[in-house]
Amino acid sequence: MAASETSETPVMGPRAIDPPDATEATDALAALAAGLRALPPSCGPVRLVAVDGHAGSGKTTFTGRLAAALGGAPVVHLDDLATHAEPFGWTGRLRTEVLEPLAAGRDAAHRVYDWTLRRFAGTAAVPLAPVVLVEGVGAGRRAVRPWLSRLVWMELDAAAARRRGERRDGPELAEFWAGWALAESAHFAADPSRPYAGTVVDGVTGRIAPSTVGETSTTTLTCGLAAN
Repeated sequence: MAASETSETPVMGPRAIDPPDATEATDALAALAAGLRALPPSCGPVRLVAVDGHAGSGKTTFTGRLAAALGGAPVVHLDDLATHAEPFGWTGRLRTEVLEPLAAGRDAAHRVYDWTLRRFAGTAAVPLAPVVLVEGVGAGRRAVRPWLSRLVWMELDAAAARRRGERRDGPELAEFWAGWALAESAHFAADPSRPYAGTVVDGVTGRIAPSTVGETSTTTLTCGLAAN
């Protein structure tokens, strides 16, 4: 989970056949960022935006690019709130340490789990901002959706995302991936996020298809996402 989403190792998995040029990618992200800023606040004065999808689908890379397009929007990485014992047991920590302070119009800070030490060590600041991003598997889950202005889904099926993550992380994390895949499958079976996504990003091509839940998208934007 932590290693699979944050590694800087080049990916050897699915890649865009015709990646967009830099101008097109920048324009796409700028358009999405402008749309997010225009949304009504959902968490006090904050527009909380979740980026969800299978592990290995490109959430962390896309979220980083979107945060930059938003002028440096704060990002909450759910890998920092999850633990070995409770990979999806972070909702209480997210609510009390991040969502409730932001909803009250205050800066937030949350504890950070160290996946090597297997305990929480250190904190991460989440300053109050017009848009705050939350990224990670389950970011759009039932318990979080009432706080969200928008749910973004990285569209890459579980098998392809897992192959990408395994290639990136190497054989030493094969056991982790096997256990994680079971936990992730059980989570999405009980609490799916994809049906509630207002924006879908293709995890292979990086194409952004913004739409309102329940409506068919009529606009296709493009963002370079071939490398995660």
